[in-house]
Amino acid sequence: MNTCSLSEFMQTLTPWLSSDYLKKASLDDKGHLILLFTDGIQNVYNIDDCTETQLKEILDNLKKKGIYVEE
Repeated sequence: MNTCSLSEFMQTLTPWLSSDYLKKASLDDKGHLILLFTDGIQNVYNIDDCTETQLKEILDNLKKKGIYVEE
């Protein structure tokens, strides 16, 4: 699991914002953001400076980019 700030996460995510790279995104029951990449790699992020609402906004933005979001 990667622990990071929201800005660090967004910098990390920016190059991968495409359904060509990201297969699925979801939140687990602990509020961790889980990204599954098309090559089968899964990364779990504990974003330590944002609210649940902000996490849901991230998921909404991913969905708008064509990435499947599991709810």
